[in-house]
Amino acid sequence: METHVTPPGHIADAAKDTADDQAGYQLTTLQGWRRFTTEPPAPPELLSKDEYERLQPLQRELYDEERLDHHARLRVVATSTVRHTVTCGRRLVLLNKHAISARRGLIVSGPAGTGKTIAITQLGRAHELLDQARHPKVTGRIPVLYITVPPAATARMIASEFARFLGLPVRRSSNITDLIEAVVGVCTDTRTGLVLVDELHNISLTSRTGAEVADTLKYFSERIPATFVYAGIDIEHSNLLSGTRGQQIAGRFTLIPTAPFPYNTEWKGLVATLESTLLLHRHQPGTLTGLDRYLHERTGGMIGALSHAIRGAAIDAILTGAETITKKSLAAIPLDHSAQSFSHPAARTRR
Repeated sequence: METHVTPPGHIADAAKDTADDQAGYQLTTLQGWRRFTTEPPAPPELLSKDEYERLQPLQRELYDEERLDHHARLRVVATSTVRHTVTCGRRLVLLNKHAISARRGLIVSGPAGTGKTIAITQLGRAHELLDQARHPKVTGRIPVLYITVPPAATARMIASEFARFLGLPVRRSSNITDLIEAVVGVCTDTRTGLVLVDELHNISLTSRTGAEVADTLKYFSERIPATFVYAGIDIEHSNLLSGTRGQQIAGRFTLIPTAPFPYNTEWKGLVATLESTLLLHRHQPGTLTGLDRYLHERTGGMIGALSHAIRGAAIDAILTGAETITKKSLAAIPLDHSAQSFSHPAARTRR
């Protein structure tokens, strides 16, 4: 009996228009954010060895593409940091609901690779889905807005990022006042309740430009009736919380620190959860959990590096036909410098 594999939807979309498909993944656009908040496609069924061998070449290629895509988007694990951020964020949204001024906000701060972006985007996703559940028949709402602060940002660039997410036209002739008024008007009309600002460390209050950017964000937070959530690298150790402007931020925002995970029960659970999502034909369950200490030493407890290592090794396992992850294949995945800096010296010398 011949086994048929249905080509995944993302392959068909890419065949029609690759450029549009890739644009839809950008969280800094409304289209990309909406795509992020929808449920991911169901993972493909892991075929038996006999079923896999009976596939025709094209069917096998499409089946492998589905598995590659599955591992590339491997599920987000609800870490304690993610859960804490979602809880604090939802609490602030409720507390700010009837506030006229001085709304409270949230700052998620820590070293690179410790899950800051994951935490705030999961908060945003939870807020978006809750808003949709409360208003199932209402169209035109934009409950969440997400932007990243560009390097060397100016006040106009920040206003343009807000406008770009909302799909508002940004012309050379548009001044910052016009942009701000347009953004505030749309956010108010569409009931925006949560504004996520990532890469906050790109702002420096030591420069006039940086101070103007901070003032612009503060002005947006006063004009838009929403809860503002910031994320950035080591914000508590930067100048963003010092001086007059910094004190205003520190006085209104709750800080949630992120850090590398210690080698404990939660870390073991993260590895086990990620391993349970693998779709490899020769991988023996329990292999990664047996390597959880090595993975901690290798990644320095960085959740971003752990996910990258496992996803990369899974993709290599499919591309090479090995269909399993081993300590050797994990060691072959290059990690970011930050993870390498935090990793245990013994793990580096054993590779």
